[in-house]
Amino acid sequence: MSNYLLLIGTVILICILMRRYVEKLPVPSLLIFILLGMIFGENGIFRISFNNYAIADTVCSVSLIFIMFYGGFGINIKAAKPAAAKAVLLSTAGVIMTAGFTGLFVHFVLGLDILESILIGSVISSTDAASVFNILKSKKLDLKYNTASLLELESGSNDPVSYMLTAVVLTLMSGQEVSVPFMLFRQLIFGIGAGVLTGWLAIVILKKWMFDAEHGRTIFVFAVAMISYALPAAIGGNGYLSVYLCGIIMGNSRHPSKRYLIHFFDVVTDVVQVLIFFLLGLLVTPVKLPAVFIPALLIMIFMTVIARPLSVLILLAPFKSKAAQIGLVSWAGLRGVASIVFAIMAVLYNVTLKYNLFNLVFCIVLLSISIQGTLLPWVSKKLKMIDKTSNVNKTFSDYQEENDVSFIQMHISAGHPWAMKQIRDIVFGSEMLISIVIRDNTWIVPRGGTKLLPDDIIVLAAKPFDDTKKVTLREVVIDSSHKWCGLCLKDITMPENALAVMVLREGSTLIPKGSLKIQDMDMLVIATPA
Repeated sequence: MSNYLLLIGTVILICILMRRYVEKLPVPSLLIFILLGMIFGENGIFRISFNNYAIADTVCSVSLIFIMFYGGFGINIKAAKPAAAKAVLLSTAGVIMTAGFTGLFVHFVLGLDILESILIGSVISSTDAASVFNILKSKKLDLKYNTASLLELESGSNDPVSYMLTAVVLTLMSGQEVSVPFMLFRQLIFGIGAGVLTGWLAIVILKKWMFDAEHGRTIFVFAVAMISYALPAAIGGNGYLSVYLCGIIMGNSRHPSKRYLIHFFDVVTDVVQVLIFFLLGLLVTPVKLPAVFIPALLIMIFMTVIARPLSVLILLAPFKSKAAQIGLVSWAGLRGVASIVFAIMAVLYNVTLKYNLFNLVFCIVLLSISIQGTLLPWVSKKLKMIDKTSNVNKTFSDYQEENDVSFIQMHISAGHPWAMKQIRDIVFGSEMLISIVIRDNTWIVPRGGTKLLPDDIIVLAAKPFDDTKKVTLREVVIDSSHKWCGLCLKDITMPENALAVMVLREGSTLIPKGSLKIQDMDMLVIATPA
């Protein structure tokens, strides 16, 4: 146990330290983490032997839950609406068609049994949301014709369909008697129902329940993500579909701490993506890859050149989509972590297969990320699909305009210079305004003629602080022997360009006025240019 923890901690540290350099490379950063896992692995420098598919399946499946949840959470429904119909078709019919075309290719060209061929097609039929999101954001690829929204919505929503196909084929191969239509019906109905229900209930609770702190809401949402997967999975539903829908509902609803949740899940998904790709690199045995390299290369080429483009063309042609869009969407069908997770699931089923399915799928994913992922920015430019007038981040619900607004609360005391004045007579910055006046627990929409009264609470709106000059904040704890103790702020001599921006006293925050006397146990927050 301790060895695994040491390994995980070391890997996370290495990945964090490498990230700033990795992002500058022309290849997808996730590919580097796979290679790092292979370096640590059995045939690498550190020769760590790891072949526990059960542990890998558990870690990857749990990680995929949060990737799927945050994938849904990050979708901006308003931005994605124009592309929704196309995306739904690609994530359903497109996945089935790609799996079918690939399965037939494997059966007739590679000579595998039909069920084994369809299994391979099903496992690798979905595109990888993590890889697509990573490339779109890191390379700042804003695409014409709402293509970024189309790819985001498709890649985030096609994993559940691929999972259903894989589960059905594995059930048939294991010899179990099952009604395929009923199984699919149960997967869809329970998955959709649980996702919508848990998402709606979570929003209601977030709006009405008084949580103790921001982290209380965060822990709550963390638990909701797990429940939204586990609940339908326990009764035969599609857990991945459920958690994805739950994420969409919560991400596109107004509720407290949304911005805080975005920062939290940004970190969580970054960590789990690193762990997944490293673990998969650690799990594979490179010396065994040559045995499956040629079949993997042939399958990857067929999917990239024929299966995926043909499916996209058939489905997007009725929408009169541009040829350039069809070409880019076809190329952007990257295979990734979901395919490998489903391959591990198939390995644990112990069905008889000609090829080691994990090694085969791993090789396909490696080729897809390295070739398709690396060339995606170049293909986008060659097809003239780059939209230089927009921002790709608007596609995601965690996007905030650069001119975002911050709010501060101010109490109007009896001696305040604004007390008994009309708002039109108050002089303050041109980029600041009074947005709300709260009087006796009643909200008043401020007008120019609104008079501010003592005990009013006003909410000021202004542009947020932009830390372009890298201001450094440091804390100074005051005790009875400190030279500032007992002095007013105006009488304190501070270093040049230093300014007291906050005083913390007995758990309360005080505005640092010149007349404020510094006391024992105060904490001053001092701002200085870095």
